[in-house]
Amino acid sequence: MKATCLALIHHPVYNHNGQVVTTAVTNLDVHDLARLALTFGCERYFVVTPLELQQKLVRRLIRHWISGRGAEYNQTRRQAFELVEPATSLEEVRRKIEDVHGEAPKVVATTARSMNGAISYEEMKRKMNQDPGVWLILFGTGWGLSREFIEKEADCILEPISPDAEYNHLSVRSAAAIILDRVFRECL
Repeated sequence: MKATCLALIHHPVYNHNGQVVTTAVTNLDVHDLARLALTFGCERYFVVTPLELQQKLVRRLIRHWISGRGAEYNQTRRQAFELVEPATSLEEVRRKIEDVHGEAPKVVATTARSMNGAISYEEMKRKMNQDPGVWLILFGTGWGLSREFIEKEADCILEPISPDAEYNHLSVRSAAAIILDRVFRECL
């Protein structure tokens, strides 16, 4: 595997009524997924939202932790925020990765819903170890990535963390930590 990137997708995702919406960027999601990206050796972490005001928020957080007061306050947070980059769409993320690596990434969608064709974490590890390319793992906010988006954009779909659980609605931060640990535990 050449590189792995993460993307936190804010559109198109579901709300609690099953409608496709755009969710708001949250400070905790940006921070915690940046720290996860650094911990698991990811090359970039993209915060994807089509809303300009939300992109400004992400850029402001990045500035604070890289060159503002936050950089002096917490050096390890600075390292994590050096991986963060705002983007307007998955297409923009793909272009940025291709510009750096000369190839499009293989896109892996995560979901808490059971979907046809989903693969196990063991199978995902095998694919990543066998393919020297660039991988992009997508995480959805709200109530998850829309089914249509996953079916259209993903090369692979990871099985849910706990498909048979009675309660199946973790925060994206918790889900990302579990998923990255399962995928990278033996790949590192």
